[in-house]
Amino acid sequence: MYVPINENERFEEVRKNILINAQIEKVWEYVATAEGIGTWFMPNDMQPIEGKEFILQAGPWGNSACKVTEVNPPNRLSFEWGKEWLITFELKEVDGQTELTLIHGGWNDENQTEFGESHAEVRSRMSGGWDGLVLKLKHVVEA
Repeated sequence: MYVPINENERFEEVRKNILINAQIEKVWEYVATAEGIGTWFMPNDMQPIEGKEFILQAGPWGNSACKVTEVNPPNRLSFEWGKEWLITFELKEVDGQTELTLIHGGWNDENQTEFGESHAEVRSRMSGGWDGLVLKLKHVVEA
């Protein structure tokens, strides 16, 4: 994973927060299992085991290699997505509901994705995409 020498090189992380009307353990199942993630994000073969490599099936962009980097049930799960990105799900119980924070880090204005697009171009698109995805997660969990 790329780590910038100069912190000013890096774009801010994409952060999305949402309150889900469900117990934290239920939300955990949707962010920390292959089946759960597949219902609202992408098909995958993830297992919540630190160091476990897996594949996200990214549709027209092909398969993306990933690796689980942190598992702290039911509060935090992180994984590397491709060569540079880090996805983190933070869950916090709030009055019988779950506050989810999704963090997408690893942006750098000098880098390009594996598909040849600049991080600046992709970050904007991904930020908007995450808006819809966390809403989809909320609807799936609350159904």
